[in-house]
Amino acid sequence: MTERKGPKRWANDLTVILNARGGDDRFPVDVKQLAYDYTRQVFPDDPISLVQGASLPRFEGALFKAPEGEVGWGIFYNSDITSPGRINFTLAHEFGHYLLHRLDYPEGIQCSAEDMVRWESDYRQIEQQANEFAATLLMPLDDYRRQIDAAAMPTMDDIGACAERYGVSLIAATLRWLQYTQRRAILVKSIDGFIDWARSSQPALRTGAYFKTVGRPPIELPATSLPVRTDLLDRSKGTVEHDAGVWLKEPCIENALVSERYDFALSLLHLGDAPPRFEETEEPEEDTFDRMISRTPGSSWLG
Repeated sequence: MTERKGPKRWANDLTVILNARGGDDRFPVDVKQLAYDYTRQVFPDDPISLVQGASLPRFEGALFKAPEGEVGWGIFYNSDITSPGRINFTLAHEFGHYLLHRLDYPEGIQCSAEDMVRWESDYRQIEQQANEFAATLLMPLDDYRRQIDAAAMPTMDDIGACAERYGVSLIAATLRWLQYTQRRAILVKSIDGFIDWARSSQPALRTGAYFKTVGRPPIELPATSLPVRTDLLDRSKGTVEHDAGVWLKEPCIENALVSERYDFALSLLHLGDAPPRFEETEEPEEDTFDRMISRTPGSSWLG
């Protein structure tokens, strides 16, 4: 029987193969070709036999068993998606479902925005695992650290260069950076002048620097924040230093990008050093975004 590997183990094993094949020029990962080649070699009786866009109302992506009389599985992404980075992450997410979950879900899996309101523990776990696989496969941490050191304070342009390297959205690249940075930082996604969700790095969380949105009224953006003061932006981007009391009870540097195409803004807040308020084993109460990133691929990493 095939060994049951975890998401990181699957992604790391594939990374070793990709590194041997292409070296530094192998990015971004061609998920479609990788899925074809790898599954035909390792699972010749049950491979990925189709990868394509399809009309999937309300769904970001899906993994379907081939129709009766045919062999293999199909990976599909919503053909209405126009962002190449979003498509790439969706494909990797569904490939993760194939490797990790097809034996437990023989009829396939569909990943929809509606899944965000379902909190069954088993289903939530498989979505988190598929996201973890996709992020690890597309953005290996050893390579990412070579692009941006864990102690560095990157701008949106710096992270944007990594997003282009890995073929993912700016949001996905920023979330990945937040997973390993040694700095206190917060990513805030806002829509129409209010925080949609926010994600803190571990050093920021341990010092109590985060925005809690679940179960509370919408948080309005500071009047001097860059998504509000768009006159301070240059080609939809900008950087400004804020005094204490603007975003948080401490000064911060805000790097912002306002996306007119997708009707949202991103603010990356860089904070200074501060003593921890929580132990390593403690974390603040889970917020809406923490649950979102464990759900459907369209809810967070795709942007």
